[in-house]
Amino acid sequence: MKPRPSIRLRLTLWYSAALAAIILCFALGVYWSVRSSLLSSLDAQLERDLATVTRVARDEPNEIHELAQHGSVDLFQVREGSVVLAETGDWIKAGLEKAQLAGTNRGPRSWTGPGGNSYRLDALTVTAPGHLYQVVVAEDERDLRASLKSLKFILLLGVPLALALALIGGYFLAGRFLAPLAAMAQKAGEITADRLSERLPYGQDDEFGKLAQVFNATFARLEASFERLRRFTSDASHELRTPLTAIRSVGEVGLQKGQDAAALREVIASMLEEADRLTELVDSLLTLSRAESGTLQLKPEPTELGVLAAEVVECLEVLAEEKEQSLVLEANQAVLADIDRATLRQALMNILDNAVKYSPEGTRITIRTAVAAGKAALEVQDSGPGIAEEHIAKVFERFYRIDSARSREVGGTGLGLAIARWAVELNGGQISVDSEPGKGCTFRITLPLGRL
Repeated sequence: MKPRPSIRLRLTLWYSAALAAIILCFALGVYWSVRSSLLSSLDAQLERDLATVTRVARDEPNEIHELAQHGSVDLFQVREGSVVLAETGDWIKAGLEKAQLAGTNRGPRSWTGPGGNSYRLDALTVTAPGHLYQVVVAEDERDLRASLKSLKFILLLGVPLALALALIGGYFLAGRFLAPLAAMAQKAGEITADRLSERLPYGQDDEFGKLAQVFNATFARLEASFERLRRFTSDASHELRTPLTAIRSVGEVGLQKGQDAAALREVIASMLEEADRLTELVDSLLTLSRAESGTLQLKPEPTELGVLAAEVVECLEVLAEEKEQSLVLEANQAVLADIDRATLRQALMNILDNAVKYSPEGTRITIRTAVAAGKAALEVQDSGPGIAEEHIAKVFERFYRIDSARSREVGGTGLGLAIARWAVELNGGQISVDSEPGKGCTFRITLPLGRL
């Protein structure tokens, strides 16, 4: 495929073509305007000469010969029928007797003689007592033709010269105009996955500046995505390494203890516990992967949040009983929300599971449903250690842990709240947390109200 010309060349050609059309139209307009003006002047003189000869032929016919020999009209002829009554001396020299003027009163017209000279002629029929005269006057067009020839020469020389200068200037200006684009293209070619922090240069807030800003915003999003991917890969590798290392260590200890059945059962139990933790981590990673891919199909339906919360409480009640905790559901009114039941159930399960894990033994965990500010609200309030203000904004990030040692001790993966936020936002809601150190946490989910 033949490569297209550069934008710079195409801009120059389009600019030159448009300018050529404008200059050509202007040149033609000037030429025809000057020609019309010169012809109008010549016709005005012709009309004055015709009026002079007509007046003499009608009112003073005896003076017509004197006018032909010594008058102010250079070229005229007066005839009566086929008889020439008077004519100027140059009439025959100019060959004007050969000009065919069929009829009269037709207005001025041009005529070219045998010698190539052009004349402007006009004729008029004059009536006098007992006579019918035909008066013909002429004006030499040589001065007019010479002026038009000079104008034509100037235009034919000036128009191509102007176009050539416009072509050169246009190519230069197009280069200056496209210079920021070339600089942006060069810089964009230098930006790689390792240099996403760099940005395209731009000077002014014009169209090119706005284009650079759009690309810079794209690079910023790519940089953030790559950073999240690197952090996610690093955290996932670390999290996967921990249970695998534990399984390996426990297995090596089991081999060293030999055939002691009780010891082997203890080793196997530890290995299964780590395997469960590994499975939970992989399942969470797969959930987040499906969330980012956008392939999950939602099935929203009107759901009573109190019923959904009761199901989650029933599932986790066994874990709470092990720590002598009480799960209290406060659902004083029916609260409906149009949600995908499975995803929101997982969000509530993760939040309540965290509350059970991090709250001290013998404490109370409250789950509430209500309607607040025109929204369906669901709250989980625990009696845990609370979250410091500097950590609140980050608790919904992947693998973020306030106390890494304590999280691993209770079996956390650092992904539960990230999955909860994704599930809530997927259902058109918002999730937030209020907390103070030592006073527990209150996680709040707000959703659009549903209708029966």
